[in-house]
Amino acid sequence: MKDSIIILCGGGPAPGMNTVVFSVAKTFLSNGYRVIGLHEGYTGLFRKEARTEDIDFFKADAYFNRGGSYLQMSRFKPTNEDFEQNFNLALFQDNNVKLLVTVGGDDTASTANRIAKFLEAKNYPICNIHVPKTIDDDLPLPHNAPTFGFNSAKNEGAHIARTVYEDARTSGNWLLISAMGRSAGHLALGIGEATHCPMTIIPEMFNKTTITVDKIIKLTVSTIIKRMILGIHYGTVVVAEGVFHDLDAEDIKATGVHMTYDEHGHPELGKISKAVLFNDILEKEFKKIGIKVKTRPVEIGYDVRCQDPVAYDLSYCTELALGVYELFSKGETGCMVYVDENGNRTERRRISGFDEFKGGLSGFGLAFDLGATYDLTEDLRLSAAITDLGFISWKDAYQASSAGTWTFDGFEEDVYAGGSKTETNQIDDQLDAIT
Repeated sequence: MKDSIIILCGGGPAPGMNTVVFSVAKTFLSNGYRVIGLHEGYTGLFRKEARTEDIDFFKADAYFNRGGSYLQMSRFKPTNEDFEQNFNLALFQDNNVKLLVTVGGDDTASTANRIAKFLEAKNYPICNIHVPKTIDDDLPLPHNAPTFGFNSAKNEGAHIARTVYEDARTSGNWLLISAMGRSAGHLALGIGEATHCPMTIIPEMFNKTTITVDKIIKLTVSTIIKRMILGIHYGTVVVAEGVFHDLDAEDIKATGVHMTYDEHGHPELGKISKAVLFNDILEKEFKKIGIKVKTRPVEIGYDVRCQDPVAYDLSYCTELALGVYELFSKGETGCMVYVDENGNRTERRRISGFDEFKGGLSGFGLAFDLGATYDLTEDLRLSAAITDLGFISWKDAYQASSAGTWTFDGFEEDVYAGGSKTETNQIDDQLDAIT
């Protein structure tokens, strides 16, 4: 029986998915391997009847340069119970699978790592190599290497935003654009810069300060008023969706905008258009200050995920696919492939030997604020304050070992070790992603 590989795609789509998948297929086919495509992400690995199909050269050649994903994707994330009761071990054994290639984000990568460890425990070790994907470009690859799909999404987003800007100029309106990017504003910034947008708002510009509705409104209103002074009564404002996700729930409630809330009282931002939310808040502000400005919301999101990849991503994804074969040929596993600034295909390894998570109460911290006011006259008050003065001390630490160089750049999203939000992003999930 031929040695075979399985390819699956997890998470949401990005331009270049098909280029990665079918370039991997072409490379392994030319080296004598059978290539199996697995539909519906990890779902197929945890049920008896997996939806698979063999990929031949003609199929790979027909789809490698198309947008979307020929292999249907899924955000399914298996539980420990799924591993123990539902794992389709026969799929690997009956097809002589030697390599699992996964294409997706952090969750897809961490699950692949769990599967490899599970199969090793079942005395059927396989290699797993991950190809990182996110149109937000929020994965910190070495040397600032981009994730595939980002440049294609930015190109299409800029194309849409150029048309929107022309509409604003033609109609004398202000168009408010919300662009994808929950934890990074790279896509919004690229779109805004490419279209000479007079104001682009991204999470990073607030640095370590709190993002508030008031700050967003002031940035936008001041931009519009400055253009009005210059005699320019139109324009666009681009906002990364992450700006709204970082807002405090009470801050959003205070705007009076109608929304639905979850069982914990948090606004369900994932169910609404951020552009519509932004527009509603801004209209209330203009009415309050008595300025007549016509605004309209525009959402740039799902329309940039499945477009055909541009030449950059066609080349980049092909290089990534070649890198998968090179790493596999060297016996590498438990790593993700990327292309560095010199065009070299290499891997970024996960660390090994990470201790189990241990909670503890060791350590202590202290912080306080100082403030004073003095009335110089009846209408003039002098105030001074020192905030967050203090320190923190801690003794417990994690230990990790790595065969190569590894840099921890922080978790992508807020991590919860307890409380009401543990179902959204537990610390164990993040530890799985890097171990």
